[in-house]
Amino acid sequence: MPTLKSKLSNSIKIISKIGAKKTVTLKAAPTSVVKKPLPEAKTVTAVKKVITKKSIKTIKKPLVVAPDQKSFWVKNGLILNSLAALKQALLNMDAEVYSYHARKDTNHFSDWVLVVLNDEACASDLKKAATVTKAQLVVTKHLKNYKI
Repeated sequence: MPTLKSKLSNSIKIISKIGAKKTVTLKAAPTSVVKKPLPEAKTVTAVKKVITKKSIKTIKKPLVVAPDQKSFWVKNGLILNSLAALKQALLNMDAEVYSYHARKDTNHFSDWVLVVLNDEACASDLKKAATVTKAQLVVTKHLKNYKI
């Protein structure tokens, strides 16, 4: 079996030596290209699950129902224990009753939703709702995030 050194010596021919410089020419080594057929192309489809903000919102959480001692007592006598109950109460609530619980300095509905029902986003939006109609829209919007 020929060694690497013998292969190199066969492919390089020294033409002349001038001082310390060498002039060399390289012989082209015989090239033999073996063409191999390419393997058949395989189609690989990778399924990648992309989680977007929209898909995160579609994951519904269970509706929180407050125990009796943490229920919300409305001025008109209603007792509320969930966001669904708040929605129904707001549909029939007078503006006077709503304004009693939703003042500029404090909003009882917002505080209750935050502390008892643990829904920060709904509580924040309820705090901004100045009228019963706006509060109804807020609660309806946030109820879509719950399994009912």
